[in-house]
Amino acid sequence: MSSTNELNQRLNEAQQILGALGETDVDLGGITTYRVGGKTALFVKASSERDLQKIAEVRRRTGLPVLVIGKGSNLLVADQGFPGITVALGKEFESMEIDTGGGRIHVGGNAALPVVARKTVAEGLAGFEWAVGVPGSIGGAVRMNAGGHGGDMAASVESVRIFDLEKSAYEIRVLSELAFGYRQSRIQPSEIVLGATLKLAFGERSAGEELLTEIVQWRRENQPGGQNAGSVFVNPDGESAGSLIEKLGLKGLRVGSASVSNKHANFFQVDPGGSANDVNELMNKVAHRVYVEAGVSLKTEIQRVGF
Repeated sequence: MSSTNELNQRLNEAQQILGALGETDVDLGGITTYRVGGKTALFVKASSERDLQKIAEVRRRTGLPVLVIGKGSNLLVADQGFPGITVALGKEFESMEIDTGGGRIHVGGNAALPVVARKTVAEGLAGFEWAVGVPGSIGGAVRMNAGGHGGDMAASVESVRIFDLEKSAYEIRVLSELAFGYRQSRIQPSEIVLGATLKLAFGERSAGEELLTEIVQWRRENQPGGQNAGSVFVNPDGESAGSLIEKLGLKGLRVGSASVSNKHANFFQVDPGGSANDVNELMNKVAHRVYVEAGVSLKTEIQRVGF
């Protein structure tokens, strides 16, 4: 944007197109699990595919940047906020349809991972238990190939349905087209995952419930609560990021309101009423220390916006 006036003109045009669909100056910190960060100029919760088409029209006509978010569990927004349109899917995209006989579940992009994990176990399906402790959405999990406890999205995704804001078009992509890698996929920032079909194994409900309990218990014992967004850095080859950080004695390291967890070194916590910029500075400081002292370049797993 060349000036504040130009930005305001584009925001006004966007608001006119969106009408009641667009909310102004929404606090993004309240949506993320870090619970810090600034406001978005416009916020849209899409309840239908028509809403998505309207958002695509706004993007095309105004050129405003668009941020697509899920449950906010892997996101850090700068204190100064986001000068564009933030898009989230509504409850209409939380549907779950299970084909038990075929071992498949068709699930909406905004469905919560723990809910899906428990539902699949209840239906006698196995392979998605790992997701019970991940506070994200199906869409966000597909985008980054989320995983844990020996499983990930790549192991169960059969196909996904996507809406491309840039093309204002829908598309079905199968597993081979997603190019899943460790905590990454080919899905672009302008693309919204509306839903996915997962192919799971058949299993005993009792065994699945036992595994769910074990995973939840492990997370409680080994990972901190409070205001955090899970793993900060992607694990490099050969050693976990948490182990590297801990070996350098960085547990408890603090920058303002943000600190490295004493319970798990790859989790950063922020005090109530704290600053997103403190968290970002801590991330940069830890990454620099690891690079200088261990010779390892850490890649951030958290999506950072506005820094």
